[in-house]
Amino acid sequence: MRNWHVDDVMSKAVITVAEDAPYRAIVDLLIRHRLSAVPVVDGFQRVTGVVSEADLLRKIEYAGEEQPRLFDGRRRRGERIKATARTAADLMSSPAVTAVEGTPIAAAARLMDHEGVKRLPVVDDLGRLVGIVTRGDLLKVHLRPDDDIRHDVEEGVLRVYAAADTAVEVTVQDGLVTLTGRVDRRSTVEIVTRLSRQVAGVVSVVDKLEFDYDDNNVLGAGIVYGVA
Repeated sequence: MRNWHVDDVMSKAVITVAEDAPYRAIVDLLIRHRLSAVPVVDGFQRVTGVVSEADLLRKIEYAGEEQPRLFDGRRRRGERIKATARTAADLMSSPAVTAVEGTPIAAAARLMDHEGVKRLPVVDDLGRLVGIVTRGDLLKVHLRPDDDIRHDVEEGVLRVYAAADTAVEVTVQDGLVTLTGRVDRRSTVEIVTRLSRQVAGVVSVVDKLEFDYDDNNVLGAGIVYGVA
């Protein structure tokens, strides 16, 4: 079964700014290209940070109140400092939240959710920018044709994890996979349904499989007997 990675869905043409890019130039770039954030790179194309609309808005939010106050926390002090920033190096959030080439899309989705970001610069093993992936890009897997999904379930799941004489029919409609037929063991049903859910583009799996041998009950009985 082929796992999808950020490399499969990322955009390779990435708009970036240098660390010395001025405030007004960054604002113009975001508005002109309808972006909400832009990676900051050094002379070797290594990602050193990200400047977002939120970073730029500090200049409006704290206009005239840039000086830190006595009871400001660390985050608030940092925001006030950004209100006086003039270049990307002072505006950016650093270190940037990035994904390395080959990161599975599921891991990228979890990272975005955990860090509260909408996009991830994709870097090579030296930290150099090779692309960028957004939440929308990750959703592209659900545009895969049903025939491609069915092929992955049949060849990547059933052929590998079910017995050679297994008779299972796979139908796919708008990403909904239905498995019908009979397999040798109950544990096989659990394995193939779980792995089918992991196939890129699958929305849900309907399990209509029957089995000849309930090996789960046998394993459970063996454990009880051993303890006794």
